Amino acid sequence: MITYRNRTDAGKVLAQELQKIRFETRPIVLAIPNGGIPVGVQIAKSLHAELDAIIVRKLQVPGNPEAGFGALTSHGALLLNERLVRSIGLKQVQIDMVVKQTEEQIERRKNDYRGLVGNVNPSEKDVILVDDGIASGYTMLAAIESVRTLGPNSIIVAAPTASGSAAELVGNQVSVLVCPRIETGFIFAVANAYVKWYDVPDSEVILVLEDYRKEV
Repeated sequence: MITYRNRTDAGKVLAQELQKIRFETRPIVLAIPNGGIPVGVQIAKSLHAELDAIIVRKLQVPGNPEAGFGALTSHGALLLNERLVRSIGLKQVQIDMVVKQTEEQIERRKNDYRGLVGNVNPSEKDVILVDDGIASGYTMLAAIESVRTLGPNSIIVAAPTASGSAAELVGNQVSVLVCPRIETGFIFAVANAYVKWYDVPDSEVILVLEDYRKEV
């Protein structure tokens, strides 16, 4: 099973696979920050693609912030895990409150990125959604749904690693799923696919986006 030195290495591996695809338009790489940005920039460089970020935030279960019952994106798409919502008995007023709080978090995040997010229009373009790994799949599903509403030519998902269940879930929703490392074991962690793993700071995200746009 493939192991990546770091996110840069992972992005280069994905880029080699994506070069085999024939795109009808100049592709757009939409990376999910923070970890997806250093992966996505390597793909964008290889394909001479446009690069942007799509912010996806987990909808946190009240009283249990580590758990999520859905996701919201910077493009406004809302995805709920309906089965989980029913099982834990969330009321609509609770859902609305969490959604509002998450919208505010996304706006603050966009401000933190100094206007570098949301500048590329995916309409009628080949879109490559990128993250550094896919655990449950709900973050990526929210990104897919968000982009789909904008009328892209195609949606491709590229991730260095994914759980087997997430790969199946996401793969059924897109034109192509590129994921060299799919794990089917009971326990899955994105970090296990990397030799060097760290939490990517906002400063790195900003630097990557600024530098790439200067190069382009």
